[in-house]
Amino acid sequence: QVQLVESGGASVQSGGSLRLSCAASRLTYSRYYMAWFRQAPGKEREGVASVGSDGRTTYADSVKGRFTISLDAAKNTLYLQMNSLAPEDTAMYYCAADQGSLGLNIRLARWAYLYWGQGTQVTVSS
Repeated sequence: QVQLVESGGASVQSGGSLRLSCAASRLTYSRYYMAWFRQAPGKEREGVASVGSDGRTTYADSVKGRFTISLDAAKNTLYLQMNSLAPEDTAMYYCAADQGSLGLNIRLARWAYLYWGQGTQVTVSS
């Protein structure tokens, strides 16, 4: 069973930066894809960014140019560098993963992921 543990969430001011980390254990598949999702109070969980073992990335329009997803395969760790944070980025951020391959255009779909972390809170104040 894959286990995902997020860290790095914090409270920051608008315009600030944060880097989230997701440590993955037992992710031993040769092909896999991982993503960051977020869920704000009263809203549905939405995909933010994804990366696959093929190295291809995809981003939600709302974070393009501000967030960068990266994967250190040697450390089995997923990162999300978040710059120019705004109050609307406030949410619980979740790491997700699954095995196999998936079309780039659906890698931000919640239903595509089997394994989830517990989340890390990001709060951005104006």
